[in-house]
Order: sequence, then structure tokens, then C-alpha cells
Amino acid sequence: MDKEKTAEEILKILEMQEEILQFTHFTNADAWELGSLMVEEAIRRDLHIAISIRLNNGLIVFQHFLDGTKLHNEQWVTRKFNTVRVMETSSLFLYAKLNNRNQTMEDQFLDEKDYACCGGGFPIRVEETGVIGAVIVSGMNHVADHDFIIKCLSKYLHMDEVPRIKKF
Repeated sequence: MDKEKTAEEILKILEMQEEILQFTHFTNADAWELGSLMVEEAIRRDLHIAISIRLNNGLIVFQHFLDGTKLHNEQWVTRKFNTVRVMETSSLFLYAKLNNRNQTMEDQFLDEKDYACCGGGFPIRVEETGVIGAVIVSGMNHVADHDFIIKCLSKYLHMDEVPRIKKF
């Protein structure tokens, strides 16, 4: 974990991110705009990542795999999405929570074949509605995947003061 922050501080930052980075509405057009912004940022940073935006009903409303990604990234995307959809929180929050409690995914009745206990999945939460989907990234280390999402969501939602976790 981040040596400068305790496990409780990290969990609090992750909770704050989810509280701050909410949408007033989310349409397929919003998914296109957000996804396009993420692809542009990935290209600018020369990242070889998979980006997916999915709704809870399973519909993929945006997806792009930059050069250098593999089928393995798509499998991680699916597992991270499943985690966010079921837990209604970021996949990094689940990772931090389980580590803090010395628990495993099995303690949450999650099979590692279908779910991922790592960063890279973030809930699309609509105010007064709840979690309707997820933004998912795969291709870097899991904390960098999460931070990339936070940075892009912050830019898209025009939120300047979102606390970030850069390492675990």
C-alpha cells in the first residue's frame, strides 16, 4: 500500500472519488464523448490500453482497444465490469477493502474466473438513480488503470479537486 497513507485513508479517498465523480445524466452520447476523451488521452500518453464503457444490462456503449492490446485485456475488462456491476463500487475499492480486512474474493462469494479484485473498473453513478454501469481500463498496473479513469472522469465532469491515489 501507499506508504504515506493508511488503509483507512486510502478507502476514504476512494469513497470520495465515487461521491464526487457522479453524473447528472448518462446517455450513449455521453459514453461516446467520455470514451473519445479517454482514447485521446491514451494516445497522447502513448498508452496501450483497452477502454470500455458498459451499462449494467451488459450493453457496451463504447469500447476501444489501442494498438498493443490483446484478447487478455478484453478478458480483464469483462471481469472488472462484473465486479463493479455486482459490488456497485470501484474495483480498486474492493481490492483495498479486502486487503484492509484480510479477506479474499471468496469471502464476498466472487469467483476469480468471473470477477477481478484490482483497480481499473469505476462505477457510472447517476445522481438520485445510482450505479448504471462502469468505465473500465486494462493494460497498465491496476492502480494506474484506476488513476487514468479518475483523471479522465475529472476532466470530463470539470472537477478539478478530486483526490487521487497514485500508488499502493
